[in-house]
Amino acid sequence: MSTTQAVILARGLGTRMRRELAASATGEQPSTATQKGTAPALAAQQAAAAANGAKGMMPFARPFLDYSLSVLADAGIREAVLVVGPEHDEMRRYFHRTAAGRRVALRFAVQEEPRGTADALAAAASAVDDAAFLVLNSDNLYPLAAVKALAALGSSGLVAFEARALASGGIEPERVFKFALLDISPEEQLRTIVEKPAPDHPLAMRREHWVSMNLWSFTPRIFNACTRIAPSSRGELELQDAVTFAMQEFGEPFHIIRSHEPVLDLSSRADIAVVGAHLATLHPQP
Repeated sequence: MSTTQAVILARGLGTRMRRELAASATGEQPSTATQKGTAPALAAQQAAAAANGAKGMMPFARPFLDYSLSVLADAGIREAVLVVGPEHDEMRRYFHRTAAGRRVALRFAVQEEPRGTADALAAAASAVDDAAFLVLNSDNLYPLAAVKALAALGSSGLVAFEARALASGGIEPERVFKFALLDISPEEQLRTIVEKPAPDHPLAMRREHWVSMNLWSFTPRIFNACTRIAPSSRGELELQDAVTFAMQEFGEPFHIIRSHEPVLDLSSRADIAVVGAHLATLHPQP
């Protein structure tokens, strides 16, 4: 049975983008990895969205999240839960104000403190129906074909993105290792997931890299796993650790759907112009 509900993780602090804005304000130069040439000055509303960490509300012709919701609607998703922080009143006001005519009905869940992606997902437990659901980032725009295939799965799984294809969406090869790399079995099942691997990690040294961009299908069993993991070395409750726990302790298999299409990513200030150029031809219908 196809999935019709999703959870969107919109609580992120936007730490990298905030740091870059602060450096720009003091005249410091961004690191080479984030320059992409020279990052253009941001419009006032874009700078405000970057400064408060609400990257999903980054304004283009529409707020960035409206483009994501349009893709979800095209993939058959009818309900979505936005996990936000208690300070994200502007986001809630916008979606309440524009609720009429939306194809995806929205609800909100609050993550009181930014304790990691697994904690963010756990905050949505009471807002999700007892059925499979998708999970995705608010600051990524995923290809429709990948979202549709994942929704059709109706069980635990994730999309594995080919690293070389991500470059066409503006994610340079050196940034790939800031995401999670996947080890995939011949049966197209997830073996392991490694967040931010070191350059000498066996997965990083492979010729071909498959990347998690945090596009998942889960069953409600994942909520139990989210509450039973310990903080990572970064001090956060991380979704990939909950997935590993579910595989090891519950015997939960995660089916892989491979994608050779790019993902738009709003990690850094320089991404805004790149993403804006891609979005300029789109007409979202969220």
